Amino acid sequence: MNARAALFDLYGDHLRIRAGRASVAALVRLLAPLDIAAPAVRTAISRMVRQDWLKPVRLPQGPGYALTPKSVLRLDESATRIYRTGASAWSGRWHVVVFAPVRDRARRERLRADLSFLGYACLSESTWIGPRASPELASLLAEQQVRADRFDSTLDGDPHELVARAWDLPALARAYEAWTVQAVDLVGALPADAPDDRVFATRSRLVHGWRNFLFHDPGLPAELLPPAWPGEKARAFFEQEAARLLPAAAAFVDRNLDKGVH
Repeated sequence: MNARAALFDLYGDHLRIRAGRASVAALVRLLAPLDIAAPAVRTAISRMVRQDWLKPVRLPQGPGYALTPKSVLRLDESATRIYRTGASAWSGRWHVVVFAPVRDRARRERLRADLSFLGYACLSESTWIGPRASPELASLLAEQQVRADRFDSTLDGDPHELVARAWDLPALARAYEAWTVQAVDLVGALPADAPDDRVFATRSRLVHGWRNFLFHDPGLPAELLPPAWPGEKARAFFEQEAARLLPAAAAFVDRNLDKGVH
């Protein structure tokens, strides 16, 4: 886990509900159990400030960093998908986004990655679909200065055929199966009397591995998934273990945050 990813996870999983800010010293202490050194933390912070994910703030304990509105939107949407908060039944309609081709390769690849993260799949160079509209889409298109037409549409055809064409579900299923094996080993290696810093590190790695599926799993409704979908077994294990390890991990965070920050 690199420092930037660890910071995203830390803010999303712990600091978002603790006012979304922390001193630099606290961030260094909190990432130490993940073997991330202070220089790497500071470098990652600088990069996240340039990308408008964090903003500098003055705290009673010294220099610190807080979430930007852009970060809050991203982390809240991620939490909805990670922990199924606010999940709703599928309407049977698709969100379709059509935009002019982006000529610059770097911009095009960044746009593709961001749209995939939001749950959309590419049907053609300029047409993307998702099972629901992402609340983050408008700000993403504005930030990247891409004009798009958006439609709330029904499909004239078999939705399962569309899903098979748009997403590689067999590869995603294999990824879930592999993750479940690794996650069981990760949690199984944690002693029952492990100190809270080790529990925090184990849970952080568990959450980080699960969060990576946000880049590949669009969150399709159950009726569009194959029978005995391995993602459900993986999710059940994640939710059980993330909840079980949370009290000790949260205690570690609270102890290492500066007083008055949360």
